[in-house]
Amino acid sequence: MQHRIIVLGAGYTGAIAAGRLARRLRPEDVAITLVNAEPDFVERIRLHQLAAGERLEPRPLDRMFAGTGVALRIAEVTGVDAERRTVTVVDADGAEELGYDTLVYALGSAWDDQGVPGAAEHAHEIAGRSGALRLRERLARLDAGQPVVVVGGGLTGLEAATEIAESRPDLDVALVARGGLGDRLSDKGVRHLRKVFARLGVTVYEHTAVTAVEADRVTVADGTAVPAAVTVWTTGFAVHPIARATTLEVTDAGRIVVDGTMRSVSHPDVYAIGDAASATGAGGKPLRMSCASGVPTAWQAADAIAARLTGGKLPKVPLRYFNQCISLGRRDGLIQYVTADDRAVPAALTGRIAAAYKELICKGAAWGVAHPLLAPARRRRVLPRPAGGRRRTTPQAEAPAPSEVSK
Repeated sequence: MQHRIIVLGAGYTGAIAAGRLARRLRPEDVAITLVNAEPDFVERIRLHQLAAGERLEPRPLDRMFAGTGVALRIAEVTGVDAERRTVTVVDADGAEELGYDTLVYALGSAWDDQGVPGAAEHAHEIAGRSGALRLRERLARLDAGQPVVVVGGGLTGLEAATEIAESRPDLDVALVARGGLGDRLSDKGVRHLRKVFARLGVTVYEHTAVTAVEADRVTVADGTAVPAAVTVWTTGFAVHPIARATTLEVTDAGRIVVDGTMRSVSHPDVYAIGDAASATGAGGKPLRMSCASGVPTAWQAADAIAARLTGGKLPKVPLRYFNQCISLGRRDGLIQYVTADDRAVPAALTGRIAAAYKELICKGAAWGVAHPLLAPARRRRVLPRPAGGRRRTTPQAEAPAPSEVSK
């Protein structure tokens, strides 16, 4: 009987995990089902570009996974029963329960309004494609000189503010950051960031917390009202709520607690990857929510599942960081090199070369999803003969190549 693997979510992590499993396991041995609410793969790391008016290439999942052995199911996940090992999905035909032997939970995250009054009603988000498209439409209706306020000084906020300011130089763009501008970057990185913001005319409110959002303004902690015809909210992410409703062990934030192979510490038939997982990286520090964290966790989980099913060696490649890639519009960028545990070092790449580097990273990530069966050559091993059966061969799991982990 085939071993049933269900992967929930076809973002970067879920799609890459499904493809990697299909490469390592024979279709006669496993049945892999990839469940996603939308029919297209969404390049989440480009959503600030989509919001600013750029057209992104359509990437239908059925085309990507055609001929791979991965069964695609377009449906919304509404529940997981970790004790009965079932997933409830809903599509146009109604609700259905799907049984699994191994579950890969990759439902990811959405925007987090952090409970700030008015944010949910009046702010725009770019954590999902629909939100980016709504913001795109709203920006297109703005007249010259109208103010746009981006709330949040993290990487998403930096990219959104510069992308909007470059594509719409007629608008008055501002960024509100709770800390200093680029306060996690090196001195060189901060200097370049300030230079770019000045060139693009982006006003920066540093060490400033937003306490309320209205249709035409945001209010900050000292009571000052900052005009905002459009408010863009980029203060962080909240994970999908389904895991919290299960018997899986989760953190206070609702992330599934996993071991070094991305396996749930409470339910060994469940793996969590990407933003949904509470995973530990170099130095015992938790991995941040990002594509840079998510893709290596997808490799780790897929390799561990394949190893456990085939009797191969478990992956031991440590999860670590190499750099932070920030686009600052289409013609500028910042590549901040970091330690394994994500602390900035003095070295940084800036300007057009950095923009090209970031573009290469984006294209590489999308290429990896779009070509799920392409992989370096690997050894094959002979499994022990099953009782009453013949010997069969199955690809042996291998750890991610250094070139893959460095992306």
